[in-house]
Amino acid sequence: MQQIIFILLFGITSFFAYRQFSKIYRNIMLGKATDRSGDSAARWQNVVLVAFGQKKMFKNWIPAIFHLFIYVAFLFTQIELIEIIIDGVFGVHRFFAPFLGGLYTLIISSIEVLSLLALVATFVFLYRRNLLKVPRLVKSELNGWPKLDANIILIGELLLVTGIFTMNGADSVLQWIDPTHYPSTGSLAISSWVGPAVFGGMEPESLMLTERIGWWLHLMVVLGFITYLPYSKHLHIFLAFPNVYFSKLTSRGEMENMPEIMHEVKSMLGIESDVPPSTDGELPEFGAKDIFDLSWANILNAYTCTECGRCSAVCPANITGKKLSPRKIMMDIRDRAEEVGKNIASGDLKYAKTKDNTEIKTLTADNYDDGKSLFDYISREELHACTTCNACVEACPVMIDPLEPILKMRRYEILTESAGPPDWTPMFTAMENGGCVWQMPVEREAWREEI
Repeated sequence: MQQIIFILLFGITSFFAYRQFSKIYRNIMLGKATDRSGDSAARWQNVVLVAFGQKKMFKNWIPAIFHLFIYVAFLFTQIELIEIIIDGVFGVHRFFAPFLGGLYTLIISSIEVLSLLALVATFVFLYRRNLLKVPRLVKSELNGWPKLDANIILIGELLLVTGIFTMNGADSVLQWIDPTHYPSTGSLAISSWVGPAVFGGMEPESLMLTERIGWWLHLMVVLGFITYLPYSKHLHIFLAFPNVYFSKLTSRGEMENMPEIMHEVKSMLGIESDVPPSTDGELPEFGAKDIFDLSWANILNAYTCTECGRCSAVCPANITGKKLSPRKIMMDIRDRAEEVGKNIASGDLKYAKTKDNTEIKTLTADNYDDGKSLFDYISREELHACTTCNACVEACPVMIDPLEPILKMRRYEILTESAGPPDWTPMFTAMENGGCVWQMPVEREAWREEI
């Protein structure tokens, strides 16, 4: 019966997880195509150092150490999870123990020590978030679901560790009572002395029930976590690795050129342009109005965001009380992608945009229009506050780039809508007339003729 229940639960969880992760992939691919290939050696180096090695986390030592405890415990616990899956499918117990011997004892003992450290780290994070109220963890954009989400994961971690020690502790006692059905794990680092101390006086039947409760608790937390992950900021556990791999390798100060603008500038300077002029008679749109105008890498950034707030904590605009929060920008892009993806999946033609009175039978990303855009999520005040200093890009532990979508949205506002803050207009005029941001009576290059 346990095998049947296990296989059913595992199959249902896998099915729902696949559906949700497929939706996330489709939402990410709503963005424009962008080439993030090239120099695979440098990209893999980033993955090893930044994603696996947590290199950028250690710019802030205290949370980095505790995060490392949970991170390493998570990696090692997967070994025990593999054994649990094998045990659940084939109805065996401690499948690896007879084959690995002393190595098995070392592995499980390491998992127990790491789990204990992860337990300490979990309490520390709950304290920092709910009692100490670290400033970057209590910003307004975290009110409601984001705050609850963080606490749900931490509580899940407590249940997971409880399941591990309950299972191992009861099992260590049962090994003395019924060695035939409970293979020896050797002397485990924690359970070998905690188990007898806590469960030593229990009857065999109660011990078996306790061991099964711990086993099922561990399993159910893992299955619940897999199902819950697509709705959580902890999606970064998986997406951090592709996000780091596909991050830009160019200098952080290098901004993306717009081919159409480059063509016009070259034409004005009498330089032959390799960008063909537009032949459809329509004026091009510059920058980004909605997620369709961002690249898939920008949307991947948004789904990878850990909501840790390191970007906002170092943002000079945010520090000085302005409305901009780079973390909120990424959260807003993710929320908009979720909204658009859900509407497209519904197939409701009320979201379809007709063109030339042509009847539309299928709703797609190409004809989608719900009358909203990213500007309904991100205010212009936030965009204008950005100083393009790249502090947020430097601070992000998983190499997210909040600056790129900010620049794209500002470009849309200024170049496509001919809008923008009135204070900026003199600068643009001066650049156009004199090639300098300051309003000068002569052209910036005039001094060369005098020389």
